[in-house]
Amino acid sequence: MADALGHLKPELLWKHFEEICKRPHPSRHEQLVAKYVVDFAKQNNLECKTDSFGNIVIRKPATPGKENLTPVVMQGHLDMVPEKNTDVNHDFEKDPIQCYADGDWVKAKGTTLGSDNGIGAAAALAVLESTDIEHGPIEALFTLDEETGLNGAQALQPGFVNADILMNLDSEEDGALYIGCSGGQSTTVSFKFESKDIPEKTVAYEISITGLKGGHSGLDIHLGKGNAIKLMVRLLHELNYNYGIRLVSLSGGSKHNAIPRESFATIRVPKKSADDVLGYVEHYNEIVKSELSSVEPTLVVACAASKSKSKVMDKATAKNLIDSLYAVPNGVIKMSADIEGLVETSTNLAVVVTNKKNVEVILSQRSSVESEKKDISNSIAALFNLAKAEVKQGDGYPGWKPDIHSPALAVMKKVFHEKYGKEPEVKAIHAGLECGIIKERYPHMDMISFGPTIFGAHSPDERVQISTVEKFWENLVEALKNIPVK
Repeated sequence: MADALGHLKPELLWKHFEEICKRPHPSRHEQLVAKYVVDFAKQNNLECKTDSFGNIVIRKPATPGKENLTPVVMQGHLDMVPEKNTDVNHDFEKDPIQCYADGDWVKAKGTTLGSDNGIGAAAALAVLESTDIEHGPIEALFTLDEETGLNGAQALQPGFVNADILMNLDSEEDGALYIGCSGGQSTTVSFKFESKDIPEKTVAYEISITGLKGGHSGLDIHLGKGNAIKLMVRLLHELNYNYGIRLVSLSGGSKHNAIPRESFATIRVPKKSADDVLGYVEHYNEIVKSELSSVEPTLVVACAASKSKSKVMDKATAKNLIDSLYAVPNGVIKMSADIEGLVETSTNLAVVVTNKKNVEVILSQRSSVESEKKDISNSIAALFNLAKAEVKQGDGYPGWKPDIHSPALAVMKKVFHEKYGKEPEVKAIHAGLECGIIKERYPHMDMISFGPTIFGAHSPDERVQISTVEKFWENLVEALKNIPVK
């Protein structure tokens, strides 16, 4: 891949980001990027350790005169969410990300960019490489497999990191300092079905719902975006009630932490009702396009003849599947009464996959209040139990309780005010930052999270704002200079 970002500032940060883009690094396949980080440490004569999971920590001594500052660890994750548009030919385990600059934005050609969290990792590497930044004792912690369940952070052991302050570089809003995050949990559901012979006098159709924006199931859950699976089961419920369709398969979504952008269903329809079904789908397309016109302008619901010769699901299971997915809550459950604009509790219907003998469903729940997370998870489990499905709840991960008296927060607020003449926004985030888990492993550690502006994370629309990357870098550098004495 040609040097597409070499003209951008700060040069060291963008250099490392482009090198990260050149190396495939979807979750659980970060080996090449991890090797790049380890090789970087060797080339720069920096102490480097790797734990049994593959997490990496690099240490750099303080600059002269700064040895007594409180030790700091810059932290980010090396994996990315692999999402692409259906018309894009891209193998995330082999192909580089085709990044490019477009005005004030860096984007990727038809895929996720990986600025979440490649920018944070690149910033840490740039600090480690730089020779003109004043800082106390610093470390950089690079975790793996964050996007599939914060698994790298889950594997951390006490003693791997020595610092007392953690700067998480995985936030996505310029001018905001994050001091708390939600915990999360997944619910996995399985519907076992019996395959039945194709009913006589029926024809097969494939219904597709495409063109949705998708996005992060925490950060974007309050934006009213369409959920392709929910839109599909709403349609299937009506078709089943009115025309007695038979379900062959249902699929949608691909990641537990992404709002599904597409969904597909294969059905069989009585020949006598075929025209009515096609007409209803056209009508439904207009209904949902009207409902979501301001947030999903490219939404398309389509129905086309299918050559499928597959058997159909038994009626009882298909009805339980459709009805329960139609009834399950999705989106914001409760807003915070303490922090304006913060989603406190939510749930996302994320993935549906039809296999030979069962249909698997994945849902994710989030809350900054542990009891509410448990409550929404249990209520969803109860619904699917009524639908005679097998339900498994994941162990989940803890949230990060805000500390308004944090020394790191005080430093960052001071730096921000001196540079821009105004106060930063102090927030908590409705997403699973690794800070919650790291705090559980290192209870003494003071923490803060910040980053540049990133839109569309976890979707092919992902883009990072160049001007805010420069501000993010300047804030990081100034903060490292102003860390208090230990």
